Amino acid sequence: MAEPIRVLLVDDHQVVRRGLRTFLEVQDDIEVVGEAADGAEGVARAEELRPDVVLMDIKMPGMDGVDALRRLRELDNSARVLIVTSFTEQRTVVPALRAGAAGYVYKDVDPDALAGAIRSVHAGHILLQPEVAGALLSQDVAGTGQGRGGSLTEREREVLGLIADGRSNREIARALVLSEKTVKTHVSNILMKLDLADRTQAALWAVRHGVTG
Repeated sequence: MAEPIRVLLVDDHQVVRRGLRTFLEVQDDIEVVGEAADGAEGVARAEELRPDVVLMDIKMPGMDGVDALRRLRELDNSARVLIVTSFTEQRTVVPALRAGAAGYVYKDVDPDALAGAIRSVHAGHILLQPEVAGALLSQDVAGTGQGRGGSLTEREREVLGLIADGRSNREIARALVLSEKTVKTHVSNILMKLDLADRTQAALWAVRHGVTG
C-alpha cells in the first residue's frame, strides 16, 4: 500500500483548520501532519515536517500566503502548495500562482473535490481555472523566456507539451517511454533554458507559444 499523502494545513481560522482536518482524516490515502495559523508558522512547519502538500490560505495576519509561498521557494521546499481561499478575484489569486502555487480551490469546495485536488497536485498536476490562466497569460510571467524556445531539444519540447496538458512526471514518462528520472532532468533543463521558476510557468509558456502535447 502506498504511503499516504502528508498534508499541512495553514489558515488563520481555527474553525477552518478543524473542518479540513475532520474531513481529511477519514481519507485512507491522506494524512494531516500539522497545522499553522499564519504564513511564517506555515513556512517553519513545512521545513520541519516536510509535507507533500500544503493547503494554504492567502489572506492571513503577518506573513500572508503569497509571501509564504515565496519563502518556501527560496528555501527550495519541495511541498506542493494548494491555495484554499474564499477570494475569487483574479488580483488575489494570480499573485499566489505566480509565487509558485500548484493551483487553488475555494473554501466552499465539495469535500470530495478537495481530496481530488490534493491527489492531483501531489501527482504533479496544475489546477488552473480558465479565467485565471488567461490572466496569467496576459502578464509578464507568461512572457518570461520569450524567444528562447529554439534552444529546446525536440524531446524537451515533447515534455513541455505534456506539462502544458497537465501531465505528471510519471504520466510523461509512461507516454514517452522514459524513466521518471530522465523526465525530471528534461523538466529541469526546460526551466533553466526558458528562465522559468516552476511547472506552472512552463505550462503557461507552452500555451502562449503553441507548444502542445
